[in-house]
Amino acid sequence: MSTYNEMKLEFISISENESFARAAVSAFVLKLNPTLEELSDIKTAVSEAVTNAIIHGYEKQQGMVTIRGKIEENTLFLEVTDEGEGIPDIKKAMEPLYTSKPELDRSGMGFAFMEAFMDDLQVESEPGKGTRIRMKKNIYSAINIS
Repeated sequence: MSTYNEMKLEFISISENESFARAAVSAFVLKLNPTLEELSDIKTAVSEAVTNAIIHGYEKQQGMVTIRGKIEENTLFLEVTDEGEGIPDIKKAMEPLYTSKPELDRSGMGFAFMEAFMDDLQVESEPGKGTRIRMKKNIYSAINIS
């Protein structure tokens, strides 16, 4: 079985595509035979990253969201990018319960969920140029696959 694979997915920033992104990444990682918990963690992190791009990155316009995925051995690497508004203060945005959109009933837990459910999270952003979220997840059930 190959222990390396890559994918790239681009879609327009509309809310209907959040579930599409979640399903596509789930299908991509299935070759590693993740547990239901591992798969749920990945789906949640992808949902949060894509929702952030749609709601915060492209607040009043549409743009493209890109997901790049890579599997190396038993590790999934994901990168979710947008070319939207960007984040002026990443440290503040990553604080649990902080939201820049309280009027939309946002919980402010997106980055906290991504951080809790993935093994590594890195956020890069520049106002006016967009945001890149990099996540890594080790699939421990894949270690036993021959």
